Amino acid sequence: MHILAINGSPRKNRNTATLLNKALEGAASQGATTELIHLYDLNYKGCISCFACKLIGGKSYGKCAYQDDLSPVLEKINNADAVILGSPIYFGNVTGEMRSLMERMLFQNVIYDENYSSLVSKKKPIGLIYTMNIKEDMLKEWGYDKIFIANESIMKRTFGASESLLSTNTYQFTDYSKYITSAFNEPEKAKHRQDVFPKDCEKAFMMGSRFASNPL
Repeated sequence: MHILAINGSPRKNRNTATLLNKALEGAASQGATTELIHLYDLNYKGCISCFACKLIGGKSYGKCAYQDDLSPVLEKINNADAVILGSPIYFGNVTGEMRSLMERMLFQNVIYDENYSSLVSKKKPIGLIYTMNIKEDMLKEWGYDKIFIANESIMKRTFGASESLLSTNTYQFTDYSKYITSAFNEPEKAKHRQDVFPKDCEKAFMMGSRFASNPL
């Protein structure tokens, strides 16, 4: 059993990475091997619409033909028993690096038939961990909920199963006094970090544990 986590944040030791590491701890507690990849260490593009993965009889049918630093990551995703993607939310969506990964990992596996069928031969659960500055009660107002539902739906349809973990009202700075942050209540955020973020870490741990103990 191998669980792969992929960090779409430019920061390797903050909120998103912390939750991903907790998820991997949960997987390891069930005896799984684990790996964490940081996307910002890699040089790659999103889908370039070459359609080589769609060419009937082509040597790259069902496989992204473009070769760059993401190519071995796509192979690791293919071979993993579960994958957990983590990203902060920037302007209402995942980071550009995470979006590019999602394009490449999904498009190669989607068939343009009536049902948009999947070519994935090894079904697996896909975890989606999001960290964001806004509060939970703002998700619908800002339209974030629709994005999260859409991502979970396409992952489930393509890979077999998917679930999301939302970590809201995150603590961004070690010293808020150094930045213009009048939009935020820093003491409230600090309390949320102390009281709620540990619960998010527990949820991430349980996600990893579930994925390792109940693969598809």
